Amino acid sequence: MQKKQNKKQGERLIALLPYLIAFASGILMGLTVAPVGAWLLAWIAIVPLWVLVVTSAKGKNKFPPAFLWGIGFHGVALFWITGIHPMTWLGVPWLPSLAITLFCWGFISVLGGVFLTIWAAVMVRLAGQKPWLRVLIGTAVWCGLESLWSAGPLWWSSLAYTQSPHNLVIVHLGQLSGPNTVTAAIVAVNGLIAEAYINRQDIKMSSVPMRFVNKYLATATGLLITLHLIGFILYSRPIAQVPEAALKVGIVQGNIPNRLLRSSEGFRRAQENYTNGYLTLASQGVDAVLTPEGALPIFQRNLLETALVAAVKEKGVVAWIGAFGERGDSYTISLFTFNAQGEIVSRYDKSKLVPLGEYIPFEGILGKIVQRLSPLDAHQVAGSANQLFDTPFGRAIASICYESAFPEQFRRQAAAGGQFIVSSSNDAHYTASMPFQHHAQDIMRAIETDRWSARATNTGYSAFVDPHGKTLWMSGYNTYETHAETIYRRQTKTLYVRWGDWLTPLLLISSGGAWLVIRSIKKFNNVGNP
Repeated sequence: MQKKQNKKQGERLIALLPYLIAFASGILMGLTVAPVGAWLLAWIAIVPLWVLVVTSAKGKNKFPPAFLWGIGFHGVALFWITGIHPMTWLGVPWLPSLAITLFCWGFISVLGGVFLTIWAAVMVRLAGQKPWLRVLIGTAVWCGLESLWSAGPLWWSSLAYTQSPHNLVIVHLGQLSGPNTVTAAIVAVNGLIAEAYINRQDIKMSSVPMRFVNKYLATATGLLITLHLIGFILYSRPIAQVPEAALKVGIVQGNIPNRLLRSSEGFRRAQENYTNGYLTLASQGVDAVLTPEGALPIFQRNLLETALVAAVKEKGVVAWIGAFGERGDSYTISLFTFNAQGEIVSRYDKSKLVPLGEYIPFEGILGKIVQRLSPLDAHQVAGSANQLFDTPFGRAIASICYESAFPEQFRRQAAAGGQFIVSSSNDAHYTASMPFQHHAQDIMRAIETDRWSARATNTGYSAFVDPHGKTLWMSGYNTYETHAETIYRRQTKTLYVRWGDWLTPLLLISSGGAWLVIRSIKKFNNVGNP
């Protein structure tokens, strides 16, 4: 009896093993980003999943465990979401705050699992196909699913961002067709390594020569080296720094804790910190000063009465001030350009709002259940998707916080003539890993658009980044800081800026066409050989 029980337990463990392996490899992929930053793991972390999915179709495992891989990756990479708890500073009690936090983290992790399950369902149907076709289709479908996900409001953890900011050479592939170029590279290399392993197992039970295994490994190695060489060529191009295009920008990192946002003390400190920071930078001869998202948490109509705007009128240095715009009975998170006379000459409204954090999806249903996490009582709305941000120094590419994860926002503005990036954010309610990931996103956007970037945050990390993604300066975390750096306006247009993400549809069309051709040939052969 004991032997039978031990046998059953062993069989259960063996049955669970594929799921444990998939979950563990997903976690490894999650470790590629901050706070761990083990970016090299991205080039092998999909291999176990690929092998498990393909072999499951051959009858070894009944259900492919892709769902757990997706939860492992996105759950670990986005663990910083839990940093919003506790939200008592917003009037949310401790337990409801915990419930909201776990729901947000769990939902995005499960969504990642759903997308991976769709990918696996496609791969299972390809088990009998040629390995090269599986790699082509698997890469195309992965990129297509990431494009689909990024078109919605919940997007952050692309495979591409696992390489930023550490592997800037490969991130330069984003200049060709955006972040999906990097994603395609990662998936294809993983797929080729996985196919080498799968064919090695098949060879043990057949007379197929070992050279087929070596072929896949050699192809994976050659592809990895070639892609890095292409990235290195792009990375090595000199950056023109024409004196006439120079722009000395100052950043003020005010370091105002979010728990003080609603209080008079918080507003007093904000006025003091940002006004003093502006005056310090103005005395250093900057051309403009950039402040974070919501630097002064008041409406546009009240901005002209602040000490900061009074300082702008006195010193005559342009300022980009984060505050709240108004649209009827609603409000927007906005970035305002104040010219040398202290007048508002342009405004950019945040168009990508954080679900639950800044708006309630299906508000008619959930509005009575989930409390909005905004520091204001009014209703927040998104800005237009096709805004342009003109400044006294020419057109800029504007981004507010969460928008850094959406490359199309930057590409569109660059194509419309944006010459440099101003990124304004407030990551104060999260742990340090989140703003570092945020910085990694901004680095990718600077490389893809070939633009200099100035990034101002409330509590860190503020930074200046050049078009090659090199961080010229980065602030401390939870510190008050001012810093000035010279950036340059540029009018270049990368292939990605001109054509957008052309690689994903090309992969989908070519892989679909190849599958149809092979299927037709098989049908023809079957008809000819009854």
